[in-house]
Amino acid sequence: MQDAPKTQEEIDAILQDNLDYTLFSWSKQKGLNPINVSHAEGVYLYDYSGKRYIDFSSGLMNANIGHADNRVTDAVVAQMQQVSYVTPSCITKVRGDLGKKLAEITPGNLTKTLFTVCGATSIDNAIKLARDYTGRHKIIARYRAFHGASIGAMTAGGDPRKIKHDAQQMPNVVHIEDAYCYRCPWGQQYGSCHMECVSHIDRLLEFEGPETVAAIIMEGESGSSGCIKYPPGYLKQVKALCEKHGILFIADEVMSGFGRTGKWFGVNHHDVVPDMIATAKGITSGYIPLGALIVSDTIAKHYDDNVLMLGLTYSAHATALAAGYAVVNIYEADNLIENAAAMGAYLDEQVALLKEKHPSIGDWRNTGLLGCIELVKNRDTKEPMAPFNAKPNDMAIMNKVAARIKELGMYTFVRWNYIFIAPPLIITKAQIDEGLAIISDAIAIADEYVV
Repeated sequence: MQDAPKTQEEIDAILQDNLDYTLFSWSKQKGLNPINVSHAEGVYLYDYSGKRYIDFSSGLMNANIGHADNRVTDAVVAQMQQVSYVTPSCITKVRGDLGKKLAEITPGNLTKTLFTVCGATSIDNAIKLARDYTGRHKIIARYRAFHGASIGAMTAGGDPRKIKHDAQQMPNVVHIEDAYCYRCPWGQQYGSCHMECVSHIDRLLEFEGPETVAAIIMEGESGSSGCIKYPPGYLKQVKALCEKHGILFIADEVMSGFGRTGKWFGVNHHDVVPDMIATAKGITSGYIPLGALIVSDTIAKHYDDNVLMLGLTYSAHATALAAGYAVVNIYEADNLIENAAAMGAYLDEQVALLKEKHPSIGDWRNTGLLGCIELVKNRDTKEPMAPFNAKPNDMAIMNKVAARIKELGMYTFVRWNYIFIAPPLIITKAQIDEGLAIISDAIAIADEYVV
């Protein structure tokens, strides 16, 4: 619901109170100029001056059903009128309802859920559970991956934002190169390679000792590291290595879960059943924080007679579960997963046309509505418009692109030389066209730097 109109003085006060009394993530605090959001509806955000922004990254790839769906509000209010919170040792009807629903939509034999608070707590608990269940200590993870901002989750990821805290990382995490076909670490051409990305893992297991490895963790589909698409068969081969050595496979579906890729979970595209799914974001579409660690019946059975040494004060929070149960049912009722697949196909067609127009577009990687445009200075050399882990002085071009996107009325995630396109799953063709027109205008700035 829209606030009553504000005077410019009131608008300025809202902005200043935020800047004076709160901290903003991943940012220098001085000189910030964030969108001063008044309200949101569908695929749009509105600031207090009345300017409309199309939300082309679903917030942080979590507002999957769009903004201001009152079916979620009604479910949350109804739950709060009964009971808002009880300790995790108690039960509520909605806890069983959502747990049962997740067992129905997850692949294979993933049937039991530990409810967490967010993506990072899902990942942290997945790592702890893998180590406890296997009695092993090492975790293998990818360099170009982000698993969350807690110490454990950030260590598991390879995102360079962790480097500042490098000395405090969690021990016994071993990183591997990525199956990044556009920039193959082994200099191979996709289609003529021998899947060195898999044999690389096999060799690493030999060096590390597979009997020491508790789990391999990978995203169901790559997200904020650049939507790097796995080559066909890659995840199946990785899962086969896990099975060979008694290693658990953890699928990080925090971003790629709940219809984002045009299927319930990213791993569904690869015909792989993981041992655990760690998820969050789309489970409530961002309306209320909630995460989930969904495990196989094999793992769950182990704890019938062994103590599960995991716990969170807000695990199975009744209000959050009510939001989750409402959202999961909305995906089905509104055919949003089917729409994500259809709109993803349309998006692929339209970005292919943009690539013909803009020489700075080096690559487009997308699954459903989880996509990313990679901008380059030269398509032959693939020199990025901004390098991986770009420093501020390396971001001059991309900062201009991002500023133009915002100026034209779009909120989306721009990082290094990537422009992310991951709108709410309710998006229409007309709204995709609207958003791509803005992105095309902004990319014209990058085109000027092509050599």
